[in-house]
Amino acid sequence: MPNPMVDDPRISLRRVVWFFALATSGVLADLLSKHFVFRHPEMFHGSEWWLWEGHLGIQKSLNEGALGGIGQGNVWFFASLSIAAAVAIPVWLFWYRAARDFWLTTALGCVLGGVVGNLYDRLGFSGLRWDRFDPSRTGEKVYAVRDFILMQWDERWVWPNYNIADSLLIFGAGLLLVQSTFTGNRQSSNELTTANGKSATAE
Repeated sequence: MPNPMVDDPRISLRRVVWFFALATSGVLADLLSKHFVFRHPEMFHGSEWWLWEGHLGIQKSLNEGALGGIGQGNVWFFASLSIAAAVAIPVWLFWYRAARDFWLTTALGCVLGGVVGNLYDRLGFSGLRWDRFDPSRTGEKVYAVRDFILMQWDERWVWPNYNIADSLLIFGAGLLLVQSTFTGNRQSSNELTTANGKSATAE
């Protein structure tokens, strides 16, 4: 079995710095924005701060599930997945040399920023108590993701609240999809060219 540390060329320091700069700036943007919004006593349901009246605003909420509120209550399951991802992404990029691809490195830098930003909340580091968010749990420590970006078409069509970390995850996943599509097409094209070349030689 080939040893990736021996058989593959080194990853440039610039690529390493780019990846961790993306991830770090993403985490900082996410946590600072959450801190700014959640330190205010208002911005609950009914006291939203509208940037675009009726469509885009800021509204505080807590999410014990995944993106879009999926799997509510499974906080520690999603926290475990986040920890696994936070370890696996740098290993894949720098041990198995996936960081040779710039766009893959960029996508996973965004993903890691989103993962760590939400993991911070799931581990209870936000310091929040349920209190007004859920009076029946007043005094309990919050192990949930802080969401605040509100988008809706009207009062019937409301997108689940999200945050900058979620945006980074979606952007990174989209970039991964585009990158894999173009990489697959390029590989297919190269294989076809090689096959045609061999066929022409044989003739």
